[in-house]
Amino acid sequence: MNRRTYLRAAAATAAASGLAGCSGFRPGGSGGDPGTSGSGGTLGAVDARVETITSDLEVPWGAAFRDNALYLTERPGRLLEVPSVAGGTGGEPEVVADLTDGTEPAGEGGLLGLEFDPRGRNVVYLYQTYSTSKGIRNRVLRGDLADLESTARPIVEGIPASSIHNGGRLAIDGDALYVTAGDASRSGFARDRGSLAGKVLRYTLDGTPHPENPFGSAIYSYGHRNPQGLAFRDGRLYGTEHGPDHDDEINLLEPGGNYGWPDVMGTGGDSGGNGGSGDGSDGGFTAPLATYTPTVAPASAAFYDGPIADWQGDLFFGTLTGAFLGRAQVDGRTVGEQGTLLSGEFGRLRTAFTGPDDHLYVTTSNRDGRGSPAKPDDRVLRIRPR
Repeated sequence: MNRRTYLRAAAATAAASGLAGCSGFRPGGSGGDPGTSGSGGTLGAVDARVETITSDLEVPWGAAFRDNALYLTERPGRLLEVPSVAGGTGGEPEVVADLTDGTEPAGEGGLLGLEFDPRGRNVVYLYQTYSTSKGIRNRVLRGDLADLESTARPIVEGIPASSIHNGGRLAIDGDALYVTAGDASRSGFARDRGSLAGKVLRYTLDGTPHPENPFGSAIYSYGHRNPQGLAFRDGRLYGTEHGPDHDDEINLLEPGGNYGWPDVMGTGGDSGGNGGSGDGSDGGFTAPLATYTPTVAPASAAFYDGPIADWQGDLFFGTLTGAFLGRAQVDGRTVGEQGTLLSGEFGRLRTAFTGPDDHLYVTTSNRDGRGSPAKPDDRVLRIRPR
């Protein structure tokens, strides 16, 4: 089927609504249930609107801007370009590359993370689940955006994969490419520093283990179940991670840190900040900054510096099970007030990100087999002041 005839965009602000509730947020507790009262007071009223930028997508996952154009991966294996998004209302999505033949969209796998190489405007990185003679694996591809179907080549291969817990998020900071890898449904992999699964990995932009990594391998941190969000702030790297049916986490990710899975969940046990080394050498584990019970499935991470003053500097993340856009006030090693946005209004929310226009965006994930898709799904939403 020709995706160009299937994809349809909302060329203008096709959907607009007020934010969930009167204020858009309900108060959140630090490190706890986002519906409980925090110690810093209420989050206040926000006069903003929600716009549908594009719709009829098939499980959008990775998102990145080039100038005013938005690029999206669809989990079955396509890379799309949506023109005139930043500073505009979006145009008709176009298929830039069809990689479905080499992509194995089994369960939670497929074409996932997306990043552009800051050294070259046309160089793109993708996280892909693929088939081998020994089963499915995950890898990182790099290629030329202008001819991606011909130029995409693996620079990292053999990351364990499964129908669940594939990680998949990419992020670039300076000369380093960060990759989240889930435990591939085998929890013991997460604590095993001989496996790439259950880790946050750090490579050079050419795909070799970064020379500043703590263990002389590609591993940056370990003891992760299914990390899916990465965001940088003031020289620090933060991540969000799926727990089992409790203790989803916001983490400050540090080199060599052992984040506990499967031995410790949430704030249980020693932590690097409370007498443990954090690298597991003395039984210590690095504690999360905040946890969520029951699970909400945080699937991304993005810091906001846009025009809504009350949100500036805050961390946002889409939630799949929770079906809300989460907000957390993060200050170094402390999470303060938390809240929820769009609760239940658009179903499952996955990738939160910001654009060159400084507005906040989020993708829906209602066609991933676990949602209840409405006619326009899946969508990219933009939140901006009225």
